[in-house]
Amino acid sequence: MQITKEGIKEDFIRKLKTERARNVDEASTWDRYIALGSLIRDYLAENWVHTNEEYVRKEKKQVYYFSMEFLIGKLLTNNLSNLGIKQVCRDALKDLDIDLSEIEEIEQDQGLGNGGLGRLAACFMDSMASLNIAGHGCGIRYKYGLFEQKIIDGYQVEFPDKWLQQENIWEMVKPGKSVQVRFGGTIDTRMENNKLRFVHENYETILAIPYDTPMVGFENNVVNTLRLWSAEGIKKELNYDYFDKGEYTKAFEEKFYAESISHVLYPNDSFEKGRILRLKQEYFFVSAGVQSIVRSYKKLGKPIYNFDKYVAIHINDTHPALAVPELMRILMDEENLGWDEAWNITRHTISYTNHTIMAEALEKWEIDIFKSLLPRIFMIVEEINERFCRDLWDTKFTGDFEKISKLAIISEGLIKMAHLAIVGSYSVNGVAKLHTEILKKRELSDFYQVYPKQFNNKTNGVSHRRWLLNSNPELAVLINETIGDKWIKSPETLIKLLQFNKDPVFQQKLFNIKQNNKIILADLIEQKYGINIDPYSIFDVQAKRIHEYKRQILNLFHIMHLYNQLIENPDLDIHPRTFIFAGKAAPGYYIAKKIIKLINTLAEKINKDHRIKDKLKVVFIENYGVSLAERIIPATNVSEQIATTTKEASGTGNMKFMMNGAVTIATLDGANIEIENAVGKDNIIIFGLREKEILELYNKNSYLSVNTYYEDIRLKKVVDQLIDGFFSVRYNEFLAIFDSLLKYNDKYFVLKDFNDYVNAQKKVNELYKNQGKWLEISISNIAHSGLFSSDNTIYKYASEIWHVPTKLDYY
Repeated sequence: MQITKEGIKEDFIRKLKTERARNVDEASTWDRYIALGSLIRDYLAENWVHTNEEYVRKEKKQVYYFSMEFLIGKLLTNNLSNLGIKQVCRDALKDLDIDLSEIEEIEQDQGLGNGGLGRLAACFMDSMASLNIAGHGCGIRYKYGLFEQKIIDGYQVEFPDKWLQQENIWEMVKPGKSVQVRFGGTIDTRMENNKLRFVHENYETILAIPYDTPMVGFENNVVNTLRLWSAEGIKKELNYDYFDKGEYTKAFEEKFYAESISHVLYPNDSFEKGRILRLKQEYFFVSAGVQSIVRSYKKLGKPIYNFDKYVAIHINDTHPALAVPELMRILMDEENLGWDEAWNITRHTISYTNHTIMAEALEKWEIDIFKSLLPRIFMIVEEINERFCRDLWDTKFTGDFEKISKLAIISEGLIKMAHLAIVGSYSVNGVAKLHTEILKKRELSDFYQVYPKQFNNKTNGVSHRRWLLNSNPELAVLINETIGDKWIKSPETLIKLLQFNKDPVFQQKLFNIKQNNKIILADLIEQKYGINIDPYSIFDVQAKRIHEYKRQILNLFHIMHLYNQLIENPDLDIHPRTFIFAGKAAPGYYIAKKIIKLINTLAEKINKDHRIKDKLKVVFIENYGVSLAERIIPATNVSEQIATTTKEASGTGNMKFMMNGAVTIATLDGANIEIENAVGKDNIIIFGLREKEILELYNKNSYLSVNTYYEDIRLKKVVDQLIDGFFSVRYNEFLAIFDSLLKYNDKYFVLKDFNDYVNAQKKVNELYKNQGKWLEISISNIAHSGLFSSDNTIYKYASEIWHVPTKLDYY
């Protein structure tokens, strides 16, 4: 389809009339957004249909990526860019006296995720489409997302994220492709035609309604599908029997109960009802997705025993692990296969990415809850466990009850979802080299002994088109002018920038772009929070989920230390610093929420103290999400990647920041190691305990935080300031943080790494004084960032796990 400026103008005016009953002059910005979004969806619809037809016609193996989160952000800019019509659209609207950027700004982020897991899934969707991979997403259409974060009196307060309150122009509901998902009830076992049959009775039925969103490849006419499932009751409206009796609450009870499954991402699982709801969510979207996949496959007319040759199901962390027993259920109970046939297909269809070694993230479910909610699935899991343990006894670990119990899927009254995912998959991958080695040698070493060929590494990546081309357009233009635009499709060619890392002309242009981005962010902060920050200060950013292992506390202690130094000596020779924090804490995570309060309390104290001559400012930007990240990351000078070594599986924020020229201060953890290997030791600032040191402290149980506390007077002072009246808050406001460090022995080695972190920050200060050197480092980071594009990551998934071709295979 040839899309021209005149054609866009005519089509846009028509859409305003047909979609919003408005002409150009009287249309609001929202009207214009809906009209333009509807128009762009029309433009891509033909390719969307054609893509799916081609997949069927060519009998391409299709990949289905199951994830609880898809943090896709705004889609208008992305779709315009990937269709290759952004500039012609801008010009067309300009002729109508309309600014495209105003329309782009009014679009809301889609509330489909929280952090790295969801953003990674979104980047993978972009790369799969752009690499011509027949790959689709499967998740939940959350009505309220995670939550909208507001900071009130320094505290995080959660409000519903009403992102669907207004129309979502990109999704298309497909009620004709709905499926039913069953919960509860009983299983009747009977013999039919000399075959054991399992009949599910007295169950509750939830209707899963699919909403499809197009995932547009970059200038290649490919449009894949992100399918999100919404829960509804079979009886969609009120119960008139109750309504007629005046029991109005009960009349709507069934409807609300059913819909609650797809209301909120990650309901609080610190109590039983929350755990039940989360388990229902996980089975709901897995069952709906797998049913839909089997139905589509059967339309091809292929025999069911060839299923794994045409379908790959990838589970993103343990949340979708129930895909293993659900596929088994369908193959046995509905397709009449025997156990061995069904198990062979399942284990050749499903692959699994492990994202963490954190115990709380390796999901476990109480047997009683699981069995009651999913009786047939429990029977299958129980049988998988029985056969797996029997095989271990007969082959690998004869007589070793302790080892087998450790590996069992079901033990000590719990069902271990990571174990289920490993046993039911043909591939298990970590997301950074260190993370994968930790899985193989420590956390999952026994499983590695059982399945050594199954484990592999696929280091995470980010979409350079989203996080550089679209998020930092001035920098993208500079790169195009300098090395051409081949990098947009082949990100590894960014390495050509390395020859310009000492070029003073290129350095100055890069500096100007960074300063402009900093001014834009400074204006946003002043408008929203009334805080005036110096755009020539160092913008030092830690933007990520609030968690103890992410160590926002370490960052705060360094800021407090600098503040203490400036109070003693206001003329201290440090370059002005603006410390920017952003991120959400889980609603039930008490200490994480106290960390947010501490950030804001410290910000209030520092920002109002004129004695330090504006050399320090602290800002917490609330409700962090994709669109805010697109503002913050291009403006960042220093990227804080300071998680406790061995705790961060990979990280993707580190990649986005380096791609935009930030200098990383980091522990040798996750993908930070691979970033250091790529850019060289002189182009990243590394500090903190190494893996061997951490493991030795764990193994010998030799760390006493109180000794470190007393050994360093600077450290003791900032720790004491949590509780000694330094802050104008209740005496016990930050006692939980204080106790976590001393009473409970500093689980994440904040105190142990403090001195090294302070020294690393001194290096930041000294390097920034030499702008030529700083910009050289910045350019080196941009040049090497193509290695961390999700295009490269997905190519490895496709060729080494899913065994599907990509466009790179044809070059």
